[in-house]
Amino acid sequence: MCTGRVDLSFIFRAFSKGKDGVFIGGCWPGECHYITEGNFSALSTKHIAGKLLEMIGLNPERLRLEWISASEGSRYAEVMNDFSKTVRESGALGAGEGIDPEELKARLDAVEQLIPYIRLVERVRLRIPLKSVEEYDEFFTSPAFDKLFKETVVDKYEISRIMGLLREKACTPGEITKSLGINQSDVSRHLNLAARQGL
Repeated sequence: MCTGRVDLSFIFRAFSKGKDGVFIGGCWPGECHYITEGNFSALSTKHIAGKLLEMIGLNPERLRLEWISASEGSRYAEVMNDFSKTVRESGALGAGEGIDPEELKARLDAVEQLIPYIRLVERVRLRIPLKSVEEYDEFFTSPAFDKLFKETVVDKYEISRIMGLLREKACTPGEITKSLGINQSDVSRHLNLAARQGL
C-alpha cells in the first residue's frame, strides 16, 4: 500500500504488541504512484510518531522511514541490516530505556487514546504543504514545531496519564506528581482544565 496510508495507530499498535522497532519503506519523494503524494504524508506521520516516542521516553530511532524503490534490492538489504542492528543495540522495547513494563504499557495506552485527537490536530495545525524532504525535516525539528507540539499534544497526553491514574485510585496532586513525574503546577493546571471539561 501507499505509505500515505500508514497511520499513527499502526505504528503504536506494533509497539503496544511488543515490537522493538517499526520500519516503513516507501517510494522516493516525487515518485509517488498516487496524486496524493503519500510519501510526504508518511514523512509527517514519521516525524510526529518520533516526537511521541521521545515524549514517552522511547528511543525515536526505533521507528525508521526509508525511501526505497522496487528495483533497489541491495539498498533494501543494507537498510534492513542497519535497522536491525540499531534495534538490537537499543534492547527490548522499554527495557532498553529503563522503563518498567507496566509503566510502558500505561504510556503507550495514553498515546493510543490520543491518536484520534492527534489526527484532528494534524489536519488543522500540523499538515504543512511543503515541497521537499529537507523542508519537512526543518519544520519538524524547529522550535516552532516543538512549541506547537507541547501546546497541542503534550498537555493532552499528561491529562490522559492523570485520568488513567485517577481511574485506578484516588490521588492527591503530590501523589500524581510523584507517580507520573509531572511538575506539580502542571498537575494542578491539568486537573483544573479536566474539571472544567467535565472529566
